Amino acid sequence: MFQRDAAHAKARALVAKMTLEEKMSQLAYGAPAIERLGVPAYNWWNEGLHGVARAGVATSFPQAIALSAMFDREALKSVSRATALEGRAKYNEFTKHDDRDIYKGLTFFSPNINIFRDPRWGRGHETLGEDPYLTAELGKAFVVGMQGEEDVMIASACAKHFAVHSGPEAIRHHFNAIATEKDMWETYLPAFEALVKDADVESVMGAYNRVNGEPCCGSKTLLVDILRSKWGFAGFVVSDCWALIDFHTGHGVTSSPEESAALAMKNGCDINCGSVYLQLKSAYTQGLITEDQVTLAAERAFTTRYLLGIMGEGSQYDSIPYETVECREHLALAQEAALKSCVLLKNDGILPLQKGKLNTLGVIGPNADSRVALTGNYHGTSSRYITILEGIQDECGDDVRVLFAPGCDLLSRKSETLAFENDRITEALTVAEHSDTVLLVLGLDETLEGEAPDDGNSMEAGDKPDLLLPDVQRELLDRVLAVGKPTVVILLAGSSIDLTVAEDRANAVFCAWYPGARGGKAVADLLFGKRSPSGKLPLTFYHDEDLAHLPEFTDYSMQGRTYRYLSRTPLYPFGYGLTYGDVRVLAASVEKTPDGGLSVRANVQNMGKVATEDVVQVYVRAEQSPHATPNPILCGFARVSLAAGAFAEVTFFVAPASLSVVDDAGNRLFPGGKYTLYVGTSQPDARSRALTGASPVKVELQL
Repeated sequence: MFQRDAAHAKARALVAKMTLEEKMSQLAYGAPAIERLGVPAYNWWNEGLHGVARAGVATSFPQAIALSAMFDREALKSVSRATALEGRAKYNEFTKHDDRDIYKGLTFFSPNINIFRDPRWGRGHETLGEDPYLTAELGKAFVVGMQGEEDVMIASACAKHFAVHSGPEAIRHHFNAIATEKDMWETYLPAFEALVKDADVESVMGAYNRVNGEPCCGSKTLLVDILRSKWGFAGFVVSDCWALIDFHTGHGVTSSPEESAALAMKNGCDINCGSVYLQLKSAYTQGLITEDQVTLAAERAFTTRYLLGIMGEGSQYDSIPYETVECREHLALAQEAALKSCVLLKNDGILPLQKGKLNTLGVIGPNADSRVALTGNYHGTSSRYITILEGIQDECGDDVRVLFAPGCDLLSRKSETLAFENDRITEALTVAEHSDTVLLVLGLDETLEGEAPDDGNSMEAGDKPDLLLPDVQRELLDRVLAVGKPTVVILLAGSSIDLTVAEDRANAVFCAWYPGARGGKAVADLLFGKRSPSGKLPLTFYHDEDLAHLPEFTDYSMQGRTYRYLSRTPLYPFGYGLTYGDVRVLAASVEKTPDGGLSVRANVQNMGKVATEDVVQVYVRAEQSPHATPNPILCGFARVSLAAGAFAEVTFFVAPASLSVVDDAGNRLFPGGKYTLYVGTSQPDARSRALTGASPVKVELQL
């Protein structure tokens, strides 16, 4: 494993040779060279959320929320490992040409492990969903995959945004998120703790907002008391980009850039992604910081650079060739991730499609031939894109006539400036009328849900004002369904969308998320039955009317939010997803483990006629504790692959922490007494039972 002590010793020796000004210069995200010491320039800012981003060509994997829908630790680890290897390959070539620009380093600002606590949040598709346990488990896998497990890191991962950060985007630069101690330690902090303590994540990024009055990137509570002291974090802390400016311009906790720089540095923010640390010398002159504080930050920064093996000492990763980028293995991995991530939400038997029974297939919708809708945000460039339309056309070949009509723009009422409104709907209706079956491809893209500063965002600075499709798409949906042809609705989006009309009137509903640059092939393979869908929802799909019953978007209380606290019936529950098979849990047994956890064995069978993968899930609730969440919580999951009729035994380890509760003071308690475990292919709620026709196996035990 990483030789941190040795790297730190090298860093201390190097930093000791630097002047104060030289040390300060290394703490901006674009660190200049120090030629007299042989220190090369380095840019700390790179992105690798679902493949190397913003640095040219790279393998384009499904967006993070889709990767979470796989419910597969090893698959996600492989994706992040591929991202790191491609990052290394590109870094090797960039540095060979002395190109040390932004997005070309090895310190990736990924993964985003914030909790998708409100369905309106535009950046939610960057996350791993709404559940702390799922986020922690998949986040750990991501970190281990990206950083590797050798003496030298392949690349550095970053847990962001620490710690209570999930919208609204429009006010994040001055917003104060108020969170109770219970919500902090039950919901918002566990994933960060897991990545620090269990996965040795090298970096943590602070958030833009304040939490309980303190700006996250300068919070003594978060950065000193919790991160460093309580959890023992040894890596470097980086600010979110230009977040330190907010200290004096938005939050009003300081009155100058120098004071902002000092507040951040005193509380352990080592690298400034932004410009405020350019004022460190002035802050020092004013007596606001000490040289020891600067030295400590510089030592942490160079410890990471030595751990990466990029300070002239070399490593086994120096020989990774450029041909690693978009190599056959990584493209196959992206295809597999897309296949595993798509979620089948409804199917009356229309799927899988059979080419022998089709003469004409109509493909309709603004996302059917959209490249933008494939990638989500924070993406790289692909050498080839396969849209949903192209995937369907390739699959059908000459066997089935494929008709296409966009039907409408993604958001606008007209496609041609001089035309009347709804100028593409008539063509869409014509295609539907002339088709045996219709594939209606709707949804959003990164221009409609995303991060606040993105100029292309047109919906509330990246957040969604509601959970409905844009008006023009809802009209298209209604009118195409009214034609009366068998219809499959395909959603490309990264968040909860109210699909009640499709659920009520369409023959099938299929969620493809943002499936990656070549995701159209995976979608076609699933629709035509080359593989069975097997993804599960990592978030709750609400009805739009449910928003009136949730806390305000600005209220960080968890009451009523996510499956753990949900009191209303969702459209589609967390953990839900159909297959072409029929995997059932037949029986389950539980044994206590010496460390206070549980060993769970489940017997499962695919009772269907089609081979499939599925995700077996374990939920638990402490029945006698007033501090338990209202609904059972996820505490284990595993993918299983079963031929038609086949049996398997699946074993889970339930960690002691999953048997604990958090009281109002934020204390984690182990109440003992009666617990109920549920083992199935969905969570144990009434809506999941109604949608799947199956109930999890229930096990009661005394602890």
